[in-house]
Amino acid sequence: MLTLSKFQQTTGVSSALAQKWFPVVNAAMQKYGINTPLRQAHFLAQVGHESSGFVHTEESLNYRYGALLAMFGNRISQEEALRYGRVDSGQNAHPADQKMIGSIIYANRNGNGDRNTGDGYRYRGRGLIQVTGKANYAALVKQLGVDIVQNPELLTQPQYAAESAAAWWSNHGLNSVADSDDVTRITRIINGGTNGLEDRKARLTKAKGVLCSV
Repeated sequence: MLTLSKFQQTTGVSSALAQKWFPVVNAAMQKYGINTPLRQAHFLAQVGHESSGFVHTEESLNYRYGALLAMFGNRISQEEALRYGRVDSGQNAHPADQKMIGSIIYANRNGNGDRNTGDGYRYRGRGLIQVTGKANYAALVKQLGVDIVQNPELLTQPQYAAESAAAWWSNHGLNSVADSDDVTRITRIINGGTNGLEDRKARLTKAKGVLCSV
């Protein structure tokens, strides 16, 4: 059984963060069948990575222009990256226009409208698993019992940040993938690629050491 102490050991968070997150994460895991040591180890490793150690529940779009081009060069032009991306020095120094960045790079994806709707920014990644896109928000409304399409910022609150992650996990069949102990496949389903795979693996190894040891 997962306890507050084991949660803190598994995630490596501070005592304050453990007390903040354990009750809602534990309740969410039980509700959505994340109820074996191996499933819990995989879930906590993934959401630990996605939230930078249970610190962030909202995606930052504070990209430098070079990073914008490197990561989203197929979605944003060089001119737009320079205009909206952060420039730290020189005559053209300016902060990132995160609203425009989100509106551009997430336009016409996952149920979002075009850049002029602002959907890309409005439905940027939130919650412990970084739910992204209007369609993905809409898919969770019934399960969460609150209208996160109209009020997307609700996903930054601990209860909904945790439950949205567990619901998304369950909806995408990740309990069965966790049963097969396939961290790479889980990462691809969550991330769309393998970004941060080594950190996810390290977190999983730590979690298994606490939760799955005999």
